[in-house]
Amino acid sequence: MAVDYAVIVVYLAGMLAMGWWGMRRAKSKSEFLVAGRRLGPWMYSGTMAAIVLGGASTIGGVGLGYQYGLSGAWMVFTIGLGLLALSIFFSARIARLKVYTVSEMLDLRYGGRAGLISGVVMWAYTLMLAVTSTIAYATIFDVLFDMNRTVAIILGGAIVVAYSTLGGMWSITLTDMVQFVVKTIGVLLLLLPIAVIKAGGFSEMKAKLPTEYFDPLGIGGETIFTYVLIYTFGMLIGQDIWQRVFTARTDRTARWGGTVAGTYCLVYALAGAVIGTAAKVMYPKLPSADSAFATIVKDELPVGVRGLVLAAALAAVMSTSSGALIACATVANNDIWSKLRGVVSRGRGDEHDEVKGNRVFILIMGVAVIVIAIALNNVVEALTVAYNLLVGGLLVPILGGLLWRRGTAAGALAAVSVGGVAVIGLMATYGILANEPVYYGLLASLAVYVIVSLATKPTDAAVLVAWRERLAGKGADSDETAPESVIV
Repeated sequence: MAVDYAVIVVYLAGMLAMGWWGMRRAKSKSEFLVAGRRLGPWMYSGTMAAIVLGGASTIGGVGLGYQYGLSGAWMVFTIGLGLLALSIFFSARIARLKVYTVSEMLDLRYGGRAGLISGVVMWAYTLMLAVTSTIAYATIFDVLFDMNRTVAIILGGAIVVAYSTLGGMWSITLTDMVQFVVKTIGVLLLLLPIAVIKAGGFSEMKAKLPTEYFDPLGIGGETIFTYVLIYTFGMLIGQDIWQRVFTARTDRTARWGGTVAGTYCLVYALAGAVIGTAAKVMYPKLPSADSAFATIVKDELPVGVRGLVLAAALAAVMSTSSGALIACATVANNDIWSKLRGVVSRGRGDEHDEVKGNRVFILIMGVAVIVIAIALNNVVEALTVAYNLLVGGLLVPILGGLLWRRGTAAGALAAVSVGGVAVIGLMATYGILANEPVYYGLLASLAVYVIVSLATKPTDAAVLVAWRERLAGKGADSDETAPESVIV
């Protein structure tokens, strides 16, 4: 394993080096939080694909393939569909807003009264997303070094916190681009063909497995519908995804670069399912479907290649973890603390170092994520809670604000509150992993949004005029003048 260890150590050292390099570029709030809003299409596509394809998409996607066959691709496939929908229908308008958070968009649209409570919900979602990604380090480092779970979480989490704190979005963008390349080579170009060959080819796989393993809908219609509701719609409104949209140089970059990334996700989904199906042929009696990825990598890949593929899994986890971490810190600082601080320090006239403040929040949130990840055992439950809160509480007011002129601030606040409370109450009643909480919570949020909006005074005309101007790319203030150079 010496060669494999060397590959992993070089990879991790490279991540830290890029964090240091990114620190030299992040001199303003815009550079630190959204990479100066100047990523070109290639860099944008690679980093967007990197953040949405995390450990759940890689290790979990292979596990679903092991359990259900080709239909196990549906979870990651719906993530790709969500990214395609966001890129084609909404990303151009989102990019033109020139904001930093989803809650800022809600404040612009509804007149400054929806941001704090939506910020709390979004913060809870991004925190749990970062936690679940951080827990995944334990699986990878256990395969690599037979490492204690707590030590593995601290090691992996500390590296992500270090480079994210140093350079913010610049560091994360550079590391994500490397992670995208490593994932493409490790999973698509190496593990996929090797797994199929080791399993005897597709003809042998079909001969040894039940026919339902090759049924595109074998996982079940209700499961697919739930994936669409949670992951496809979740892609439309998550702060971690929107913050990447904000990095695009132009709205055209956001639209077409995101479309390329979404298409890549569809290919990645199918690859994971095929790898899992091949693993089922080779190891029909594994104790857990989620161990399929680690088992096939450890037992079937040659020296060096094994290290690169494990680095690909590590890259998948790190890209999602770092993206969720900076999103969590951005929301905590800009949507929650800044509002509370504005009340506390109003009239004092004190100056605030934006970059330093955001850097401190990344460090604080990073430490919190590591501590929670050590204490938490059930990754699936934590991720389910996060997505249920996100979709049940924020989907309706966000899409309503983008699509329905008559939506009001009162309607948005009611939708966030009722949807969030309904989801939490229903999870306590039906169970965290049940489908009903997000179904009924979303319906309650929609009903309340429409009823309250129609029953209250329409949004002020001046607010809507300012909103339309921002959607058109006018009137947005910037904390700096963007350099002319574009990062491809």
